[in-house]
Amino acid sequence: MTQPKADATGSETALVIRGGLLLTMNPRFEVLGADLVIRNGRIQEIGPARPEPGASVIDASGMLVLPGFIQTHVHLVQTLFRGVADSVPLLTWLERFIWPLEVAHDAESVRAATRLAAAELLKSGTTAVLTMETVYHTEVVFETLAKTPLYATVGKCLMDTGDRVPRDLLETPEVAMRNALALVDRFDGSADGRLRCALAPRFALSCTEALHHDVAAVASARGLPVHTHAAEHPTEVELIRARHGRGNLELLADFDLVKGGLKVAHCVHLNERERAMARERQISVLHCPSSNLKLGSGIAPIGDYLDRGVRVSLGADGAACNNRLDMLEELRLAALLQRAIRGPDALPPREALALATIAGARALEREAEMGSLEVGKIANVILIDTQASHLVPSEDPYATVVFAARASDIKYTIAGGRVVMKHGELLVLDEDEVCETARRERRRLLERAGLS
Repeated sequence: MTQPKADATGSETALVIRGGLLLTMNPRFEVLGADLVIRNGRIQEIGPARPEPGASVIDASGMLVLPGFIQTHVHLVQTLFRGVADSVPLLTWLERFIWPLEVAHDAESVRAATRLAAAELLKSGTTAVLTMETVYHTEVVFETLAKTPLYATVGKCLMDTGDRVPRDLLETPEVAMRNALALVDRFDGSADGRLRCALAPRFALSCTEALHHDVAAVASARGLPVHTHAAEHPTEVELIRARHGRGNLELLADFDLVKGGLKVAHCVHLNERERAMARERQISVLHCPSSNLKLGSGIAPIGDYLDRGVRVSLGADGAACNNRLDMLEELRLAALLQRAIRGPDALPPREALALATIAGARALEREAEMGSLEVGKIANVILIDTQASHLVPSEDPYATVVFAARASDIKYTIAGGRVVMKHGELLVLDEDEVCETARRERRRLLERAGLS
């Protein structure tokens, strides 16, 4: 199977995915035995494909065809931190390991981390992400992502306070916003619209009231999404309540940040008022089950949030607190954990898969462009082979994806209509070179951070 060819007018000939079972994730959740026709990076047709001279064809017999996964909370720059701190709670993890490593990052290590993350994401079926990076070198993240097929909304981390935050990670609110807006002016809408910008105050313990108010004002004026962390760990919640006399989301509401468009990672420990607020203000809760388990933060009551009408989507968080960036792992855990809390009928497979696809697109504010297989949408598509023994039989395709499938079962990843992985082999990055560069830059990074 070759890449689609350009004709004399410059338009692409069709890429046809033939004979698969489509999990469309459209408003009717249709499951269709149909062909998918892609042209110029978009889904052009769903149905019996007419023969077309020169078309590239993928035989999807025995495969499930579904939208590319959308991860709504990732830290690409932390990919080189994988395995550095595996047995410590959140605040210790940040103070002793993550922040010193972020200080030690340089442009080359950030580039290596971003490329390594991109390779892992694409191989495991993720085609779009919402990311929070560190304070410096975020321009390198944008430049690196522009050379990959990923769709990404990226935010430079904003921090201006914190008892144990390294001074090198602190900026005054004025400097922080000036640097963030420089990135917005340069990169928002770049790479043919694949890349977008967000404002990313890290969390309430590392941002002053002044910085939060500046973020709220600029986000409103420029129409930018805000991406932050809240209510992740009991100790964090206790510190915020001791200092401010209220919960995490309640505090953000005081800063005029709790409104439609706010994207909040974790939300493991929201009180009753905050849960109501999340629904009323259309806040997007970015659920990261593996990270919450690994850091001992708790289990977010996602089933309750969904029952209330709260917007929920999924992310792996960073490789430093998960070790994998695998959406299938997050899907399985998200569903199983809610069953442990609420019983065996909690978070059915179709609802879980929606969190990784159309709900993720909604959180990215790109629901009109991606997250489902519909005519006119960007052709971000993955193909899962159901022939392996652990997938047989596969009568319920949603259950097959959520409970049985592994990343190695994804045979094709298509991003923007381009085949970027075929039979597990990346076609857009030299995986061996990416990994070797990552190993070298990791050694140098640990030496600079004094952790080698």
